[in-house]
Amino acid sequence: MTNQAAQPAENSPANGVGGIEVTSAAILSRILTSLDDDKAEDVVQIDLRGISSIGDYMVIASGRSSRQVVSIAEKLVDRLKETFGIYSKIEGKEGGDWVLIDTGDVIVHVFRPEVREFYQLEKMWLPAGSAKA
Repeated sequence: MTNQAAQPAENSPANGVGGIEVTSAAILSRILTSLDDDKAEDVVQIDLRGISSIGDYMVIASGRSSRQVVSIAEKLVDRLKETFGIYSKIEGKEGGDWVLIDTGDVIVHVFRPEVREFYQLEKMWLPAGSAKA
């Protein structure tokens, strides 16, 4: 499923499914809840506002296995569609090592722990000294 996510910028909110206001903060909150519900591990949220134009936030999380990584990503995409009517882009689901979900305002990376350690993606985005060793 690689449908384009069409959504408003944070300063021009629109209503999602059931009249829920769609903002990057609301999307981030739903993502964090979904990840917690599905037992994602080592969840890190990075505020990209004013740093990058790729989105307002980035979330990085781990699943214990390829199967869990794919399950976390699929459920997240379904929940965002159900809650906000957002059709997210999803890449990497076939392999299950690293799945990327692009909502437009929030980018989510779900990794197997070994793959996350290899790429150390959060070190590129977090301020110096704030990333885990």
